[in-house]
Amino acid sequence: MTDAITAAPITLSLADRLDPAEVKHIHGELRAFNEQFTKPYDLRDLSVTARDAEGTLLGGLTGHTNWEWLYVDYLWVHESQRGTGLGSRLMAAAEEEAVRRDCRWSRLYTYDFQAPGFYKKLGYEVWAELEGYPPGHTQIWLRKALG
Repeated sequence: MTDAITAAPITLSLADRLDPAEVKHIHGELRAFNEQFTKPYDLRDLSVTARDAEGTLLGGLTGHTNWEWLYVDYLWVHESQRGTGLGSRLMAAAEEEAVRRDCRWSRLYTYDFQAPGFYKKLGYEVWAELEGYPPGHTQIWLRKALG
């Protein structure tokens, strides 16, 4: 014979907007769980921007560092600056800061229609590909040893 466990009803909620307080709580709980098995998070945001003399934004990189890794989330260079080396300068600045933060590796993803060749020229190697994301294209994950 098995004892039945009676649980109070649970309500699921679905929303198309994030509640910052809930996000903070969820992330905090997962972080606490993860840190039972890993070293503590050392998560720090990172941003590198490039502007002209008038202050116009010509390019930028956003990401973060954690657990000895740089994660590049977004890299954008204004169309007028593509091919000038600005993207490489933004990446180099982020990688140099990551090394100062004791990072040993970098990771990012791009798409087949964006810049996989650019990242390969910077020493990144492909470690995963997801075909059909977005439909008709491929998402490409790359990594690089720093230092």
